Amino acid sequence: MIDTRRLRTLRAVADHRTVTAAAAALHLTPSAVSQQLVALEHEVGHRLLERDGRGVRLTAVGRILLGHTNEVLAQLERAGADIAAYTTGTAGEVKVASFATAIGLVVAPAMDTLRDKEPGIQVRVLDAEGDQSLTMVLDGAVDVAVAVEYRGAPAEDDLRLSRIPLYSEPFDIVLPRDHPLAAVPDHDGEVAPAPERDAGMPPIPEHDAGTAPVDTSSASTHDPRALPVVTPPAPEHDARALPVVTPPAPERDARTLSVADLSGEIWIGPYPGNPCHDVIALACEHAGFTPEFAHSSDDFSAVVALAAAGAGVAMVPRLALRGTDLSGVVIRPVPGPKRRVFAAVRRGAERHPLLVPLLHALQDAATALRQAPSL
Repeated sequence: MIDTRRLRTLRAVADHRTVTAAAAALHLTPSAVSQQLVALEHEVGHRLLERDGRGVRLTAVGRILLGHTNEVLAQLERAGADIAAYTTGTAGEVKVASFATAIGLVVAPAMDTLRDKEPGIQVRVLDAEGDQSLTMVLDGAVDVAVAVEYRGAPAEDDLRLSRIPLYSEPFDIVLPRDHPLAAVPDHDGEVAPAPERDAGMPPIPEHDAGTAPVDTSSASTHDPRALPVVTPPAPEHDARALPVVTPPAPERDARTLSVADLSGEIWIGPYPGNPCHDVIALACEHAGFTPEFAHSSDDFSAVVALAAAGAGVAMVPRLALRGTDLSGVVIRPVPGPKRRVFAAVRRGAERHPLLVPLLHALQDAATALRQAPSL
């Protein structure tokens, strides 16, 4: 009989690539992790790990066992969820790791909803970027991550996670008011002054083009089967899935710029490793250039302030501009780059009685963004 605790240790080592990092994630000593791995190899009768530079990697047998491990641990999550539903109901603490913008847009509104509908659920929030929050979910440090796509993120069909799509937003270009690209050609081709604010920025639509709205009225029953999650293998179409809230950039017009228009500019943006930095860098690469970041901040209000001071140009997620002082800048839509936001839980945990109401509340908050006014 294989000890499931040792299977968790194997997966942690596979995720973190070193015994030391896995031990830190599991809150164990490296020697304890090594002992568990040796015991697991004795149980299986084969070597599971081999040296790989300064770290370790799975052997062929280790990879086979890991594939079954993901399914076994997911089934244990489901069992725990069913037991919790029978014994405790909806009372307890849920830990959520989310990046800052989403805390204001969906996490805090979801908490407000739960305060009225499920007062027994206590939500604890931690500010963490996607590259941190997903790891925290996998390591068991938190229950839910609200994250964005980034380079190196677990794939959508990752067997360790279940995803719930929340919303998708485009990026906008932020320019100093005296920047040449801030001038707007009028209908006769003459250059007119840039408006005080981009009052014509598009509002968040009712739903994505080609995607029918979904009736979420049954969410209040907290039926786990009705929860629209992306759980591998994903079906080609799931009529239950919540339409992703996407505020699209308008059609190409006088106000719209392309990423290529910013080649050769001085840039302001997030630090490398921030998911938005990855989106911006990749968009610029596709446009044929590498952006020169002279100023770095993960705080988008600081990015806008630097642009207003003439320090450079920036590309910022549209919803991150809400509540920011835009008086010193001009905002231009840019087609292409998007920030896709989703919630993620350990596979099988989406049925947990504490998580089902929270996930529905997050979806309701994302839906409410469709009625939000334009910038």
